Amino acid sequence: HVQLVESGGGSVQAGGSLRLSCAASAYTYSINCMGWFRQAPGKQREGVAGISSGREYIRDSVKGRFAISLDSAKNMVYLQMNSLKPEDTAMYYCVADRRQCYFGGIMVEAQFNSWGQGTQVTVS
Repeated sequence: HVQLVESGGGSVQAGGSLRLSCAASAYTYSINCMGWFRQAPGKQREGVAGISSGREYIRDSVKGRFAISLDSAKNMVYLQMNSLKPEDTAMYYCVADRRQCYFGGIMVEAQFNSWGQGTQVTVS
């Protein structure tokens, strides 16, 4: 498994921005899919954004506001979150897997073998 460490969460007012970062312990050339899930209190965990060999998945509810990017040289994946809304409040988890992702319009938890501890995002 790859060790993942998230950072960048915090509290922000509605309309604000945050950038989440995720550091991977393995070289990202050995990782073929990375992304972000989130879980709000009392709700199911949901896929937010994923990236795999040029393919991207962005959840409909965050399209136009969130963007995912990968810096292979730094072993980092980022989630830029703009125009944040209170409904974006959740614990955000970085995920990774050595297999390719094809998404097909959805991110599935079972696809990912490596999970970070999570970083809290609170929008008021």
